[in-house]
Amino acid sequence: MKKDFFEHKSNDYEKDKNRVNNVQNIANAILDEINFNKSMNILDFGSGTGLLLEKIAPFIKKITAIDMSSSMNKKLDEKRDKLDCELEILEIDLTKVKLDQKFDSIISSMTLHHIKDIEKLFTIFYELLNNNGTIALADLDIEDGTFHTEDTGVHHFGFHRDEIVNIAKKSGFKNIKIESASVASKPHGDYPIFLLTSTR
Repeated sequence: MKKDFFEHKSNDYEKDKNRVNNVQNIANAILDEINFNKSMNILDFGSGTGLLLEKIAPFIKKITAIDMSSSMNKKLDEKRDKLDCELEILEIDLTKVKLDQKFDSIISSMTLHHIKDIEKLFTIFYELLNNNGTIALADLDIEDGTFHTEDTGVHHFGFHRDEIVNIAKKSGFKNIKIESASVASKPHGDYPIFLLTSTR
């Protein structure tokens, strides 16, 4: 039985104003970089309660939301009727389950640091995209380990930007761009967040 690291957090997840503001900043940065349209099917990796995808939903046709937390998926499912697009929710480990479908874009907010093998993940993303499909991935710049005050399955204390760019290149991505997207504010410090965008 896999552990749901977010079971006790799901009910209050969206009550954190700093978290909500942070995701809004990330969504704005993604919308500035990616040209979505209402014919697109996209994937939200680590979708949580849907904070990011609900801001992208008005611009696309369908979102496939992937998250391993059943409690977070339940919260997202409660939003289904309010979303401006079709929604599919998959409770799977994408690094272990092969998806038999293709996407026009993959978005993700603050999930990469929960994944042990980042190079494998980028290879999976590349394989899941249609030709000229895009990725827009936001996560922490390298930090000292204080961002998380509890165990939520963290494998990386953020990333060096050149490291994540090199992984994207190695996986075959082109037109790679990395920029500052937001700053996550916590009582004990501020944590810069990057957005990596690229094309298959």
